[in-house]
Amino acid sequence: MDKPTLEIQLQTLPNQPGVYQYYDAEGTILYVGKAKNLKKRVSSYFTKTHDNGKTRVLVKKIATIKHIVVDTETDALLLENNLIKKYKPKYNVMLKDDKSYPWICIKNERFPRVFSTRRVIKDGSEYFGPYTSMKTVHTLLDLIKGLYSLRTCNYDLSEKNIEAGKYKVCLEYHLGNCKGPCEGYETEQEYHENIKDIKEILKGNFKDSLQQFKLQMKQYAENMQFEEAQKIKEKIEVLENYQSKSTIVNPKISNVDVFSIMSDESYGYVNFLQLSYGSIIRSHTLEIKKKLDETDVELLELAITEIRQRFHSKSKEIYVPFKVELGENIKVTVPQLGDKKHILDLSLRNAKYYRMERFKQDKIVDPDRHANRIMAQMKADLRLHEEPRHIECFDNSNIQGTNPVAACVVFKNGKPSKKDYRHFNIKTVEGPDDFASMEEVVYRRYKRMLDEEQTLPHLIIIDGGKGQLSSALKSLDALNLRGKIAIIGIAKRLEELFYPNDPIPLYLEKKSETLKVIQQLRNEAHRFGIEHHRNKRSKSALNTELETIPGIGEKTVVDLLKHFKSAKRVANAKLDELETVVGVSRAEKVYNYYHNK
Repeated sequence: MDKPTLEIQLQTLPNQPGVYQYYDAEGTILYVGKAKNLKKRVSSYFTKTHDNGKTRVLVKKIATIKHIVVDTETDALLLENNLIKKYKPKYNVMLKDDKSYPWICIKNERFPRVFSTRRVIKDGSEYFGPYTSMKTVHTLLDLIKGLYSLRTCNYDLSEKNIEAGKYKVCLEYHLGNCKGPCEGYETEQEYHENIKDIKEILKGNFKDSLQQFKLQMKQYAENMQFEEAQKIKEKIEVLENYQSKSTIVNPKISNVDVFSIMSDESYGYVNFLQLSYGSIIRSHTLEIKKKLDETDVELLELAITEIRQRFHSKSKEIYVPFKVELGENIKVTVPQLGDKKHILDLSLRNAKYYRMERFKQDKIVDPDRHANRIMAQMKADLRLHEEPRHIECFDNSNIQGTNPVAACVVFKNGKPSKKDYRHFNIKTVEGPDDFASMEEVVYRRYKRMLDEEQTLPHLIIIDGGKGQLSSALKSLDALNLRGKIAIIGIAKRLEELFYPNDPIPLYLEKKSETLKVIQQLRNEAHRFGIEHHRNKRSKSALNTELETIPGIGEKTVVDLLKHFKSAKRVANAKLDELETVVGVSRAEKVYNYYHNK
């Protein structure tokens, strides 16, 4: 398939947060941007009149739009920063460097300090972030300071210096903000217990700290120290309400390739996320056409080899949704929990969105491929021997037992074929009997098709459960068509599909395309049947009273309705008005009928 036009690319963008990338006709990246809603933001470039000359030039150059879906606006902001730094696009004027976002550092020293920084130094210190704003960092540091007593000085607190009495406690000690490790008032072990808790808080794990504080609060309350207990309670509330994670990827996840796969009957879609120093630097989705009904494992192994060669990946570890064989030099991890599973799920979401977009594009520019895919999917989902290129769906419409009718709608290649729709007035059944009515219309429909040597459908759908299906089967048996046409019944709940001689229904996924087509068929049959029933009922109501007038035939009724337009106007007409239309004799009969009641 040729590359989709810009208009089609815009139509199929998701309404999700993410990062978009504009490329020119030569494949050079022009611009990277973030969006709360990708579809709205990107579309605005092409619908608004731009005052800025550079923006107008940029829009004219755009030939291709790529995007990466993420969970939140925060993630989009961080990912945008990573991609701008990597690709340095021409139209991103404010290129951001490593100082763009702050980190929280736990310094690699004997009594570690905890502070904010914009510089990541590889000296064994631990860094948490990056955070999107200093406000977040200050909130966290204030939280930590309020919960734990930590030193703020930059003294070298070696064992030798402390024993020599080199330092004296400062004002922070007297204010209760520090426990005085500089004079040996706090042991290294006690201090590191606090650091351990702080690391858990920065990772978003408050469980241990909460338990500890709740225990302290209980002890204070039991000792009647209510002011102290209230302070601890406030700390607990802050901890419970704070949402700590604002990183796109855990910084510890470095130089890893992430692969996920979505597949259907015809194609596989493999997404690749490349991680470097804890950040996503590339997203790419590969579409693979199936040849021999390959498994997801086979497709993923093939795609991983191809993508790694294409992008010259040297990563020693990959994350995948299931085990694959790639040789001994690559560590294969199948994440189950935590940050690793989160990034794998993000990759899978990107594969899903890519697949959805291709479906929408196919529907616009290559309807045949779209139809072929739907037909292959329906054949598999409904356990059919052949693709249901021609489907007919029957629905009965009788309301309060009056004017029973039935409708037959026809779909060809997954789309309505309205010229083939048919209405049926029930002829042989007295009263409201849905089963007998279904038996009659199915028999009449296929008896005529056989007599006229028309092509029979591949699938018949009966709107109703087991009873309706059994009635339709009687007619197929009578016409010797049992086994020659596939037939199923759909219950009112719609997810239940009934098959002949099988008491257990088949359940389809609520979001499956097969169910969507069946739902469309059922709704169309219902609409078409109700429309005919309504027309018949209204005509019946209109004509009934006029036709009951003694001495008045069908031709007189038609003449009166043509002239007066409604039965009500006929009833209200003057005698001379009626005479001019139907003559003296019949005019008197109509006039006397209405005025001598």
